[in-house]
Amino acid sequence: MRKVLVLEDEENIRSFVVINLKRAGYQTVEAGTGEEALEAVRDNPDIKVALLDIMLPGIDGFEVCRRLRAMDNKIGIIMLTARTQEMDKVTGLMTGADDYVTKPFSPAELTARVDALFRRAGGAAPEQAGEICQDPFLLNTRNRTLEKNGQRVKLTQVEYSIVKLFMENPGKALSREEILDTVWGKDYFGELKIVDVNIRRLRIKIEDNAQKPTFVNTVWGYGYKWGT
Repeated sequence: MRKVLVLEDEENIRSFVVINLKRAGYQTVEAGTGEEALEAVRDNPDIKVALLDIMLPGIDGFEVCRRLRAMDNKIGIIMLTARTQEMDKVTGLMTGADDYVTKPFSPAELTARVDALFRRAGGAAPEQAGEICQDPFLLNTRNRTLEKNGQRVKLTQVEYSIVKLFMENPGKALSREEILDTVWGKDYFGELKIVDVNIRRLRIKIEDNAQKPTFVNTVWGYGYKWGT
């Protein structure tokens, strides 16, 4: 079931989003406050993607994002915001969001973002069983999990996809454009900076020292590579 949570306190905007998602074949669950959204996710564990407005009465979209990540790392999260400041975009991504859409947005853009994220969040066919082992990491492609020194590392589906791309291409320099196309899809409407923010978030989770990374290394002026 293709089920999407829509958290938006302005009813006319929420209705606009819901109508277009339903036209695209999605079932929607609506919420007007952060508290309602969290309750809706608990009541609907089959929600695969959540659209979260940032400016809300009560707890804001950033806090909802943090709590959803604590509840379920597999749910896909897109932040909806009228703000255009860079820090708001970065804050949303660093709290666990996979993507952001700045208002006003077109129905086609929003649907394309949801489609792409839904595929990564569990809408696509399961991968064949297999493991990729590169000390100290073990990537299980059936369960879509990562272990470091035998300890599970909690990853979002986007972070998992990035790690999988790296571990399948050890030592190869991957451009930001190549990472974006592979992980977010060639029809992605967003900006390259989303790659950098997700890499920063990933390093915090997997590096011994995120300020001096040894696994995900920067190739200056180009992109990133796994290992030396």
